[in-house]
Amino acid sequence: MATANDLPVGRSRPDTAAGRFSAALKQEGSLLLQMGIGKPSIARAMLLADSHGTTVEEELLASGEIDETIYFEALAEKLGLEFMPVIDADRVHDLSTLDCQIASPNVLRVYHASRPPVTVIVPSLSRLAEIADRLRCAPLLRQSLAVSTPSAVRQAAWQTGRLRRVSATTRALFETSPLHSARITLWGKQGFYIGIVVCAMLAAAVVLPLISVIVLHMVLTLFFFANFLTRLYALASAFRRNPVERTAKADAPAGPLPVYSVLVALYKEESIVAQLVGALDQLDWPRSRLDIKLICEEDDVQTLAALATLPLAPEYEIVLVPVHQPRTKPKALSYALPGVRGTFVTVYDAEDRPHPRQLREAYAAFAAAPEHVICLQAPLIITNAQNSWLSALFAVEYAALFRGLLPMLSLTGLPLPLGGTSNHFRTAELKQIGGWDPYNMTEDADLGMRLHRFGYRSRVISLPTLEEAPAALPVWLGQRTRWFKGWLQTWLVLMRKPAHLGREMGWPAFAVFQVLIAGMLLSSLSHPVVLGFLVYLTWLMVQGGVTVDGWMAFCLFMIDIVNIFGSYAVFVCLGLNRMNVSEKRSVGWRWAFVPLCWLVMSLAAWRALLELRNNPFSWNKTPHTPVGTAQTKDRNIAPLAPLYLVDELSGEK
Repeated sequence: MATANDLPVGRSRPDTAAGRFSAALKQEGSLLLQMGIGKPSIARAMLLADSHGTTVEEELLASGEIDETIYFEALAEKLGLEFMPVIDADRVHDLSTLDCQIASPNVLRVYHASRPPVTVIVPSLSRLAEIADRLRCAPLLRQSLAVSTPSAVRQAAWQTGRLRRVSATTRALFETSPLHSARITLWGKQGFYIGIVVCAMLAAAVVLPLISVIVLHMVLTLFFFANFLTRLYALASAFRRNPVERTAKADAPAGPLPVYSVLVALYKEESIVAQLVGALDQLDWPRSRLDIKLICEEDDVQTLAALATLPLAPEYEIVLVPVHQPRTKPKALSYALPGVRGTFVTVYDAEDRPHPRQLREAYAAFAAAPEHVICLQAPLIITNAQNSWLSALFAVEYAALFRGLLPMLSLTGLPLPLGGTSNHFRTAELKQIGGWDPYNMTEDADLGMRLHRFGYRSRVISLPTLEEAPAALPVWLGQRTRWFKGWLQTWLVLMRKPAHLGREMGWPAFAVFQVLIAGMLLSSLSHPVVLGFLVYLTWLMVQGGVTVDGWMAFCLFMIDIVNIFGSYAVFVCLGLNRMNVSEKRSVGWRWAFVPLCWLVMSLAAWRALLELRNNPFSWNKTPHTPVGTAQTKDRNIAPLAPLYLVDELSGEK
């Protein structure tokens, strides 16, 4: 429903602004008045249509003041045509032209066994006179025409082409760009080369054990140190910025706003859909220009039942994904992508609470950026850091990543490993590069690297999305295992033709990719090994029985000290530097658990390596609970207030 906030600033009230409306808007208003719609509703809709560059009809339908079914039934009656509120999908033929109706529902052909086919149309008020004139000239057309609603046409089109569409979704990237698809884990000669390297390492370990250990130690040390230096540079850059500063915001271009689409993939989220819808309802964007798709699996009865109890506004659409392997979030997003109506599209998770003005900031940033910038990443902020040491370190990690490392990479034009939510895209370019890979467990990181190699760029914006982190170890471990498995997939996909990748991305970006993905994977897998080296070298020097060159042992020892404890320190410092006072208070002293967290992270990395071999496309579902219902150790600690309100209202820095 339209509110006072929807009315344009400085606009006169309806009774004094009538003279400013275009002839088309006045004609629409007159026709709607003849249909019995009240003057106040029409006046509000005319003001909004004048501001948004839409029609009065669109604004009325988007406001919820008139029911879609009743409205189109009235149009059918005015035209003297049959009204079809529900379309039987079994009577619609699945043709290649059908897919355009899921994004722009206008016309559908319905077949019958005992009568000629009927063409179902969705008439608009602006074309009503034209349609009426054609019917007067050819009255026999009435026998083969019927009127239905946009929702009914769209639903029939989704249902009719569902099996073809879901099959095409899972095959599209693999068949059109196999080089970029994770459907095959080891591609071409990768398995052969990996086997050769592993066998060579085992043989060297047996024949030359001491030299093998030294070489392995130096290789691991190099990757560890490169990772440490990258984050140290991000920390140095962060110290030059205010921890909670807002990036300079470009002004949105004058004129009507485009349609903005929002995709949310849901599976077994019945407990949190009410919170999600409440958060999406707060988005500061004209409802008539908003296209929200809640993407659910067909067999997810509980989530669908929970959604059925909610009063969803007209901008919402529930998209049902047929049961088909792989059952992953990127497959669901790719399935819904053909139905996206927006010029821009963003992705949120079920537990997300995006800043109400995030879409406006993203639109302004896109308008000010060059055309090759097709992706914007909003920061994610964890609001339950007080729940456990795991959620506290999760909050530190996210602050370091989204408000420290990614802004640094963005400023230097390097590839961004995107987060799985709150990334905004130009829709046309997203479709052009193939959308999401249904077989990749970290579709966000994969997409960030893929768009960079195609010559596109990503940047960051400042208004955040609030999230809850896993507070229990089993949930945290399952989620982190899935992430590591996806990062392994991403590295293997990109390294199918390393020289070709280097030329596409540019060698500096190629080096950063190796540090960010390969370095992170290798450092996580080898963390216990490096700790073991550190303990062993310490024992050798204490005993005085060093069997290798003393200076080499001492140098390796010092580098290990820097790698391990320096990495711990820069991880904590970068995260805390980006936090405000409230966030730091919620983390408290739990940052001291960083060594334990990294050891558990290593366990997740090794589990991911095994899963990649045995079950590469299994999706470890992360359960979510609404804010305020999660269990906390301290019952006196209330859930954090929205942090953007803390920033803007309390002035804490």
